[in-house]
Formats: sequence, structure tokens, C-alpha cells
Amino acid sequence: MYLLLGSAALLVAALPFGEQAQASPSVIPDNARKRSYGWDCIRGFRETGGNCVAVIVPANAYLSPEGTSWTCNRGFRPDGAACKAVQAPANAHVVDTRYDQGWECNRGYRAVKQSCVQLAIPAHAYAIESSYGRGWACERGYREAQDACVAVEVPPDAYLLGGGNDWNCERGFRRIGERCNAIAVPVNAYLNDLGSDWRCERGFRKDGLGCAALRVPDHGFINYSGDDWSCEEGFRRQESACLALPSSP
Repeated sequence: MYLLLGSAALLVAALPFGEQAQASPSVIPDNARKRSYGWDCIRGFRETGGNCVAVIVPANAYLSPEGTSWTCNRGFRPDGAACKAVQAPANAHVVDTRYDQGWECNRGYRAVKQSCVQLAIPAHAYAIESSYGRGWACERGYREAQDACVAVEVPPDAYLLGGGNDWNCERGFRRIGERCNAIAVPVNAYLNDLGSDWRCERGFRKDGLGCAALRVPDHGFINYSGDDWSCEEGFRRQESACLALPSSP
């Protein structure tokens, strides 16, 4: 819409009053500063209806970093336009989070409504820092079983794993069920790096429970795997032989 004022024509945008003010650098309210795009309120004020209104910071609060709102201090929670002290129950502590109830139960306790109830911790267990699950873990050498901690039975030639709730066989043994059986290493073989199985020496391949020597044909060689062979350049593999490739015309 255009308004004629004398010989000047002014363009009035169909925008809310506050946005019109920001769009026009010539109309800058109190407690505002000029910007390349218009204006904005200085820290401690916020734009309301085209004006800059002071942010009222209640007791036990501080002006938020962006400067247009406020945040309650630690130990207080928003309550309308004020900050209300957090009332932590027995066996709880105030936390920094500004969400939820503002407190958490101490280790060994679990929140039930507005109180902290002590956990029932079984023998050979200890309380852990967790708001979820059972709130306890079994000691090393024990594993969880139906709300209790039972001893891990480590068989001969085995050792307890780092987690403390399971075991593994020593090098040279293989786990079968709940025991460790010695690995029978055949002739021309060796234990792998993990010690949990065996591999054939280079030039041999697994054949049942033993190692059979490779039969490398003429113009063949043992490849990188060590348990198979490939043909030299100019030859192709066919069954157990290396056949010369036809010459180019």
C-alpha cells in the first residue's frame, strides 16, 4: 500500500508492527542498536511489539548468555516467573541439570516418586552409578543369574576374562561346552596366533585332521596363501596342471 505525503511516496509493508520497526533503520526504539538489516535489542532486553523491553531476572537466577531470557541458578528450578529451590529428598543430591526434578539419588538408591529407596543388593555384588537397570553389578568372578550373583566356574586350562563374568581357554586349548580340550597339532602344522586352532606350514594344505603336501606342477608356484598354487605368466591353470597359453598371431 502507498501513502502520499506531499510529493513523497512511502511504501508500508504488510508486516506486524515489530517487524516493520526492525525493517526500518530510521525507527530505532530505546535500548536498541542499529544493524545492517535494521536493529536489535541490546543485551538484557528483548523485542516485544516493536519495542525493547527489559528482561526481569528473578531472585536466584541470572541473565542467560544470549541476553534475552534468564536461567535459574544451580539448586533452583523455574516456577512461573520465579526460581524455586530444589527440595532433594534424603539420600539424594542436587544436580546441575535444569530439567526433570533437579536431583538424583545417591549410589545404592533408586528414585521412587519423590523419595530415594535403598536397593536390595545381593551377596557378591556392589552398587553402581546408574539410574536404570538393577543398579548393581556382580563382583569379578561372579555372574548375574536371577537377581543373584553366582560364582563363575573356571575349568582347568582356562582363565577368567577381563570382564570377570566368563572364561576362555589357554593357548593350545579349545573351548567345548564347559571344558577346555587340548588342540592336537598334526605334523607340518603350527598353532595360529590366537592359539585356538592350527594351520599347515607353507607348502601344505589341510586334509582332514592332518596336512598334505601340495603337488605343484611344472610352471607352477606356491602362491601367497601358502596352501595353494598358481601358474607362471604365460600359463593357465587347468585341473592339476599349468597349460601354455596360445601365442598371439
